[in-house]
Amino acid sequence: MVAPRGRSRPVFLLATLAVVLLASSYAAAQRRGGRYSRQPALATMGDFDGSFQFCRVVFRADRNGDGGNWSVDFPRADENLSIRLSELTKTSVGMDSDGIPKHLLVRLTDPTLFRCPFIMMTEVGSAYLDEAEAAQLRQYLLKGGFLWVDDFWGEYAWDFWERQIRKALPSGEYPIVELGLEHPMFHTLMAVPKIPQIPSINYWLGSGGDTSERRRDSAVPHARAINDDRGRMMVLMTHNTDIGDSFEREGDSREYFLTFSVHGYAFGVNALLYTMTH
Repeated sequence: MVAPRGRSRPVFLLATLAVVLLASSYAAAQRRGGRYSRQPALATMGDFDGSFQFCRVVFRADRNGDGGNWSVDFPRADENLSIRLSELTKTSVGMDSDGIPKHLLVRLTDPTLFRCPFIMMTEVGSAYLDEAEAAQLRQYLLKGGFLWVDDFWGEYAWDFWERQIRKALPSGEYPIVELGLEHPMFHTLMAVPKIPQIPSINYWLGSGGDTSERRRDSAVPHARAINDDRGRMMVLMTHNTDIGDSFEREGDSREYFLTFSVHGYAFGVNALLYTMTH
């Protein structure tokens, strides 16, 4: 697993973070040249160079679920969060010759999974895990890996995802816990004052400013976790919120950026630093 080169004290306030992010957003956009990254391809062992690399899980979507597929927020969320992590911390983030983060795609049954410092899954309200995928995910997590799942809304999507993750981590051994704001993850680098409810930019604009994509069924955002038997967080689940969109769409609307991306980056960078130092 890749660790940051150093740890920073939690000195950033959100107002300071907003200034820092705004100051670097134009330069980041210039580096990316307004384009997407290389053509998507599954990672090989040769892609790993010891630096931090964002690993996104390619999974099958079940039509009986509630959500999109693995590629939602890809690739801009992966690139932008990696860039912000490199700007706000001392973490060594892998970049190509064009200054674009070397983010990767993996399947849960790939041997490359075990080279990832963390893995991300979005729209998991539709994710389906078979027996082999669940078994290797369990092995990865118990060996020190970390999974963050995001962007699934409402109770149906939660129940669907819980059935899938329980194939890897049964409820009797690994209870799901609600993370309170006193948890150290919320204070790793920046003080996060609340669990942000972040809607997709399209929903937010179309709804006149509403933040709950399933209305009353998703009114309360949650940050939940599954820990190992030593208390180490293995799985982070951000439910009734789309934190990934705050990364992906940071440059699409200044108002959306200020309303949601600042909070999203505070949460996301804290989460990555916390898991890589615990």
